[in-house]
Formats: sequence, structure tokens, C-alpha cells
Amino acid sequence: MKADEDKCIACKRCFPYCPMGRIHTFKRHDKIPGRVFIEIDQDACTDCGMCLRANICPVNALHQPEDPWPREVRRILSNPFIEFAGSQVPGRGTEEMKTNDVKGTFLPGEVGIGIELGRPGVGAYFRDVEIIAMALMGADIGYQLAMENPVTHFMSDKTTGKLRDDVLDEKATSAIIEGKCKLEKLPEALAVLKEAAKKVNTVFSVEVITKVSPEGNIPIKPVLEKLGFWYSINSKNNMGLGLPAFNFYGGGK
Repeated sequence: MKADEDKCIACKRCFPYCPMGRIHTFKRHDKIPGRVFIEIDQDACTDCGMCLRANICPVNALHQPEDPWPREVRRILSNPFIEFAGSQVPGRGTEEMKTNDVKGTFLPGEVGIGIELGRPGVGAYFRDVEIIAMALMGADIGYQLAMENPVTHFMSDKTTGKLRDDVLDEKATSAIIEGKCKLEKLPEALAVLKEAAKKVNTVFSVEVITKVSPEGNIPIKPVLEKLGFWYSINSKNNMGLGLPAFNFYGGGK
């Protein structure tokens, strides 16, 4: 995002809408002595478009230029209204975590593991995303990446989790690594992530996805409790608007 200096009146109305908090005022004495302008920190800006979509600028000074590769990955990951061509889904991840009853991505005995790096106010550079991805792929846990995920698409080597060198200095409000492994490998995966957390300069949360059994048991719950991890249970519930399309347990649907 950029602000047109010829239009900007430095009213600061856009300031609260920047998730990164990186819009500043400055003076340019070489242009108009004493006049205050708005400057958007181009390194910290994730091109999420929040300030523009807020429609708060009274003089329409904010604009989103067409950014060349690799900067355009910022918008792909940070602007939820931009559809990623690889998955044809807008936003940072895929729909797999939300549509398991339809696609059967996470089968009984499997656990989906998503790592969401960054948050508003912090963000995440792709060099940190690479550290987590390579830690997971380098461990002997059989972690399988979600191929439709944008982060997976930006990898130069999907067997190791290595990202393309040209995107490492780019930044997103948040980025998600998605994949799955066998349930029995969950303790090892969490140990890998706990160690990798010491090496990144951002925050991340871990999403653990499992199919609830017909008896209502949550297979990952005793694992997390035994390891001492705090967790919040969030469920996707069928409200009767449609029937599950994937046959998880055999027999009739």
C-alpha cells in the first residue's frame, strides 16, 4: 500500500486500520516546507488492503499499486479477498480443515497439523515460515504437506520444506503451513515445533485437527493433556443442512 503525497492531508484517519501499525507521518522540506505527509513502511506493510478497504481516507490518497513478483505474495497471503490461483480459494490456507466431512482429508488415525505464523501487529517473514516448514519435513514423523496451500506452492523443495529464496524477505500478516501425519506421531511433531519456536522471530499457534469418533471421543485430547499443552476445542458441526459425503467408517453413509 502507498499514500499519494499530492493528495494526502495527513489527517491520520487511516492509522487505526493498519494491522501492522506501520503508517507514520513525516515532513518533506524539499517539497513543501513544514507540510506533513503520510508514509507507509514498505518493509513492514503486508499489503493486506485494510486501510484502503476501510474507505476512511477523505481525499482518496491511499492506493494499492500493482506489485511485481515476489512482493505480490504479501497480498496473496494477507488480503482475504484475493483468490490464490493454486487452490482457487481466497485467504491464507485451504478449505480442508473446514470440509473434512466432505473430502475426508483427515481420516481416523490421522491428525491434521496447521501452523499459523504471525498475527496483526507482528506479521511473519517467510524466512521464519521456512524454519518451521523445514523442521517438520526434516523430522521422521511422516508429515504430508497440503499441496493446495499457498505456502506449499512457494516451496522450491517440497520434500524438505525449503521455500524459494526470492520470497524469504517478504512478509505476511499471517501464513499457514498445512499438513497431516499419523496420530501416534503427534507428540513428536509437537516436540519439533516447540524446539523450532526458539528460532523464529514471530509468534505462531498450532491447529490440531482430528475426526471425532462415532462415540464422541476426541482422539487428540488425551495426547495434549498428557504432554501438558493448553488447548481450545473448536468444532465444525453439521446443522442438518446436508449429509456427510465421505464414508469414514465403512458401511452405509
